[in-house]
Amino acid sequence: MTVDVLTHDEETASATPEAPAVATDEATTVTESASTSSEDPAPSASEDPAPAEPAAEEAPKPKRGRPKGAATASTAKKTRTVELILTVTGTADGEWQAELKNGSKWVAKGLEIPAAAVSRAAKELHSDLSGPIDEVINQAREAQAAKVAALEAELEKAKQALAELDA
Repeated sequence: MTVDVLTHDEETASATPEAPAVATDEATTVTESASTSSEDPAPSASEDPAPAEPAAEEAPKPKRGRPKGAATASTAKKTRTVELILTVTGTADGEWQAELKNGSKWVAKGLEIPAAAVSRAAKELHSDLSGPIDEVINQAREAQAAKVAALEAELEKAKQALAELDA
């Protein structure tokens, strides 16, 4: 077994800019190897020899190109995602509006849309969406029906009052 030991002059020479620096791991390995070989010049066959440090330090270099085999990643193109934010708002009176935003840019703001279109769109998207939206639309429908009934009753009273004035 050959052991290279750095002398003091070689260590200071390696610190100068002309000579390459010695890594601390290599210096530690050399020192440990030197102390091992001075204590026991030839290890016996029953002892396990220490693993070779230079072989452990050399990691296999990655190969160029695409890796082959079953462990490779998918080569499919990544799909570009587009972030569109559609906000649909409704009032208790049954008025619905839509706003569309593409990233940070507004595409459309304050577009009035019919309640029936909102209901159809929600049913097309998902049943979990259509249930709550239909409840809101039904409440607005009931409120409008009550308003129509009240206005019809008021109209009937006004017609009777007009008829009494004409007679």
